[in-house]
Amino acid sequence: MLNHFKKLFCVAVIIAVCSCNNKKVPPIPIGDFFNPPDKSVFHISPDGKYISYLKRFKGKQNIYIKTLADGTERMATSFLDYSVRDYFWTYNNQIILIKNIFELNQFQMFAINAATLQKSTLLTTGKVNFRLLNRNPNNPDVITISMNKRDSSAIDVYRMNTKTGELKMYIKNPGNITEWFPDADGKIRLAKASDGVNETILFRENDDSKFRSIIVNNFKNMVEPVAFTGAKNYFYALSNVNRDKTALVEINAENGKEEKVIYENANADIEDVSYSKRKHRLEMVSWAEAKPQKHFLNDGVKAIYDDVSQQLPDNEIRIIDRDSSESHFLISTYNDRNAGLFYLYSVADKKLVKLNDRDPRINPADLCEMKPISFKASDGTLINGYLTLPAGRRAENLPIVVIPHADPWRRNTWGYSAEVQFLANRGYGVFQVNYRGSTGYGKKFYSAGFKQVGGKMQQDITDGVKWLIAKKIANPKQIGIFGTAFGGFSALYGVSFNPGLYSCAAVQYGLINFFTFVKDVPPYLKPYLSMIYEKVGNPETDADMFRAISPVFNTDKIKVPLLIYQSARDPHANMSELNQFVRELKKRKVSVNYILVNNTRNGDHSQRERNRLQMYTELEKFLEINLLGKK
Repeated sequence: MLNHFKKLFCVAVIIAVCSCNNKKVPPIPIGDFFNPPDKSVFHISPDGKYISYLKRFKGKQNIYIKTLADGTERMATSFLDYSVRDYFWTYNNQIILIKNIFELNQFQMFAINAATLQKSTLLTTGKVNFRLLNRNPNNPDVITISMNKRDSSAIDVYRMNTKTGELKMYIKNPGNITEWFPDADGKIRLAKASDGVNETILFRENDDSKFRSIIVNNFKNMVEPVAFTGAKNYFYALSNVNRDKTALVEINAENGKEEKVIYENANADIEDVSYSKRKHRLEMVSWAEAKPQKHFLNDGVKAIYDDVSQQLPDNEIRIIDRDSSESHFLISTYNDRNAGLFYLYSVADKKLVKLNDRDPRINPADLCEMKPISFKASDGTLINGYLTLPAGRRAENLPIVVIPHADPWRRNTWGYSAEVQFLANRGYGVFQVNYRGSTGYGKKFYSAGFKQVGGKMQQDITDGVKWLIAKKIANPKQIGIFGTAFGGFSALYGVSFNPGLYSCAAVQYGLINFFTFVKDVPPYLKPYLSMIYEKVGNPETDADMFRAISPVFNTDKIKVPLLIYQSARDPHANMSELNQFVRELKKRKVSVNYILVNNTRNGDHSQRERNRLQMYTELEKFLEINLLGKK
């Protein structure tokens, strides 16, 4: 206990000292933070001859291809209506691109020949959830994909010939399968089913066999297949069965038994696994503590990371793509003050070639350090988070913006955030709390958030703010709270049930009614409805709780100014309910700046960029008036 309080004291001292060393930085233009990079979504062709990326053409994202031999850049698409949303390479040197047009509820899929740039239409259908499951070098013209084309509530598996466009049903979903897992040849041999609370892993020997249950768990006990091992019926998986922290394990698919633990960490869940499908080898596991962590399982990959880290010190390094021979790798880098860069790394000569800077307009030296912090909640639970302090000011009596994360069962992580850096540049301390329910801290901490969306989750945020005040970091009269989606609910909850703690709240696409939230779950999430009841609450048996915590029923408790930013065509929002909520607040003389944009929340890239700039411009003005007292 004494050591813990020493640690908290040291954190406070470090915060105070570090924040004094920075020179004051003038305001950086808002567009420099939120305008998109010139190039993004880099890939390398399987044969290693081309690099591809998304780049703007007349305001829309299109695909460009660069030939590595001579550096020639070619524009592969020239769409002027809607941007390319995503794409991938096949082993026959085609690029398969996707245009997910939310405005038209339409999904389009095209193939481009990398040599000739000839484009063909593969699929046009209604809005679907699409996932690439497998590309097979031994059958390069055929890809295995999943989508809910037949039935919006059921994800089926298809095989598509990318040369002819022929689409064949491979496996029809019986109704309860939520995920499919291929082997190296693209054969689906594992599947995950859900009845909403229990998850079942199913296995089959081959295409002629029937799936049979091998593992059944309550959803709190996770088994997430990673890849088959290369041995006939064994697979790697992330699992927290019979342990608190998720580990990388090997499982016998014949009987579902865990054969061995490959790697686990006592402090955090293993969250990601790097696996070479071509060489059938595990390469690395990664997880998040205060900062990102890695453990290498392959010496060759470790040597690449070590070499790149030596050439680019003080950066987090990630391999984002590689060619089939694994002689060329695409690398991305980032840290808390740098949005990052992309590089091409050649194994033979260990040469790094810079491909693009995500944000060349901003000098990282002008940005602020994201500091990991921890504090004790009012019931003694240790809560972690991050505090980013403005440059050129002592860490005392600062205006603070609290940003709860947008999904209650995710977490904040250390790294670059344009939103955080923008607010710090404007002179605010930015406070992010990984409250109970946040992932990465183990099963017990995650489960502690169940049915606590209006309870301990919010109390942890409140306790964090009070900790900042007690440490004299925060000016108690200049604290605001800003959130998106569930974070927007947290913002409204904070000002409703903590009178005097916050001076204002800003909400983007906020959740205001838990009855509506549960009722309007999209069709493809219906299999998880019982799980949602257990995690969030049941609108019938927990109706009193829903009514007590939903902002729509608590307008009488809100007294401070609000900024509400909303898309009129947000599929997750009940607009008549939101409009009535705003009318009721205004009737009660609450100052509400209600900004309604008439396009989709998930619309075309250019629309979303305009919305983003507008929202942060309005947020800047709102905070200046309501936190800093400027008129």
